[in-house]
Amino acid sequence: MTDKPKLELTWIGKDKRPRLEPRILLEDKALSYQADVLAPAQGDLLGETSPQACHDNLLIQGDNLLALKALEAKYAGKVKCVFIDPPYNTGSAFTHYDDGVEHSLWLTLIRDRLEIIRNLLAEDGSLWITIDDNEAHYLKVLCDEIFGRRNFVANVVWQKRTSRENRAAIGSAHDHVLIYAKSGVSRWKESRQLLPPNNSGYSNLDSDSRGEWRSIPFSAQGYRPNQMYKIKTPSGEYVDPPKGRCWGATEPVYLEYLKQNRVYFPNGGTGRPRIKQFRYEEKGLVPMTWWPSEFAGDNDAAKKEILSLFPDIEAFGTPKPETLLERILHIATLPGDLVLDSFAGSGTTGAVAQKMGRRWIMVELGEHCHTHIVPRLRKVIDGTDQGGISKSVGWQGGGGFRYLRLAPSLLKKDEWGNWVINPVYNAEMLAEAMCKHMGFEYAPSQEHFWMHGRSSESDFIYVTTGSLSHDQLRRISDEVGSERTLLICCKAFMADVDAFPNLTLKKIPRAILGKCEWDHDDYSFSINLMAEPDELDEPALDDE
Repeated sequence: MTDKPKLELTWIGKDKRPRLEPRILLEDKALSYQADVLAPAQGDLLGETSPQACHDNLLIQGDNLLALKALEAKYAGKVKCVFIDPPYNTGSAFTHYDDGVEHSLWLTLIRDRLEIIRNLLAEDGSLWITIDDNEAHYLKVLCDEIFGRRNFVANVVWQKRTSRENRAAIGSAHDHVLIYAKSGVSRWKESRQLLPPNNSGYSNLDSDSRGEWRSIPFSAQGYRPNQMYKIKTPSGEYVDPPKGRCWGATEPVYLEYLKQNRVYFPNGGTGRPRIKQFRYEEKGLVPMTWWPSEFAGDNDAAKKEILSLFPDIEAFGTPKPETLLERILHIATLPGDLVLDSFAGSGTTGAVAQKMGRRWIMVELGEHCHTHIVPRLRKVIDGTDQGGISKSVGWQGGGGFRYLRLAPSLLKKDEWGNWVINPVYNAEMLAEAMCKHMGFEYAPSQEHFWMHGRSSESDFIYVTTGSLSHDQLRRISDEVGSERTLLICCKAFMADVDAFPNLTLKKIPRAILGKCEWDHDDYSFSINLMAEPDELDEPALDDE
């Protein structure tokens, strides 16, 4: 979070923040999936070569705020691109989302997630958020507070539909894509990738040995005295810069262009000079803020992509097309980079990232996490999904993913109202959870029973539900030695805590009781419709 700005957006409940429990993640191996044979290296639309399909892609089912918190310890500073398509708070009830949260609550829920997302982003990473007019401008101010206004990159206007929508005074045809850099636009600009070059318009009118070329104007906006001079055309006439402009460079630079045969005069040699740009010099195109449907797809194309995979399953109301995600990931990432989507929806981000050779993490709360996303990803991995961007990137399948669920809360109240360790936790789960709570990396040793995790090369943690005696602690202390330190989290101990200078003893659950909110499983968006049912059910009248 940046320093408090002079200008800020205020709302009811802004100062309230949840005290999140850093849950551990449990794999459901029945839903994890791996291709039988690794696919060959894949490339994206620029012909880049990506690494072999990744094995460490994660699909997480559970509340996405708790899931983001669960990822923080391991993935802070490692995510190159975050794409999220949150509920738009429009008052429309989607089949798969409870949408329509009252404005201040919506802002709080988004704010809490964005703050963790910022921690997860790499220093040269970027955040891309799709949103409509209903909350876009409030969200922009909120993001300015969290990321810093100087880190705002652009607001891309994406044409989400081409048919006319007649229910409103003015039919909506676009969504916004807000883009923020983690740490300075200049740093992100250096790491981002240009769009594939536009190869149209090239020819070789003068049989230049350097190959095909096209011409670009040799003029610039404004008035610069040293760039105001007359140029003689092949017809013998002298021309000045266009009105209100100057030439694109000083006269010595122009004469060097002329010497290199890089100047082209249109209209049979009578027009103003233009500069040759050769095809081999084309490095790519800087993205613009207007993304029409023919460039990035639209909602209708996205629905067709889903229906082609699952003709008997109802499509999402406003899915995002694979082409839109391909454009974003191409600009924001390189093959092998890590992409995160904490509002996974129908799983488009993971499907596109897989096809483009990016690693990915997706989070989704609803049951469609396994009813929609898992079957879709299996088709991608098997290579049977040849829709979307598959053909353009040459996707033939490969890779895999792990399906994870959020573990239940570590502490629960017993029948007398006391906080105790949740009985569903076994020894391994407890050790991993305590490592997270105490700031250690979970790394159990095969050599030392007391080494469950580490915070450095010489500082370790041991977790047990047993009660440790003085003799047991002496044995552990001797094995730890004077060059290492050990934090012991146990149910109880019977010893002088000062007797072993290399040991620190903590009782559980007392050591963690005040750290967070316990047994709180739902921080999700909740339904609060702001429109009458008849209004919501009214069909759109499309003017084709």
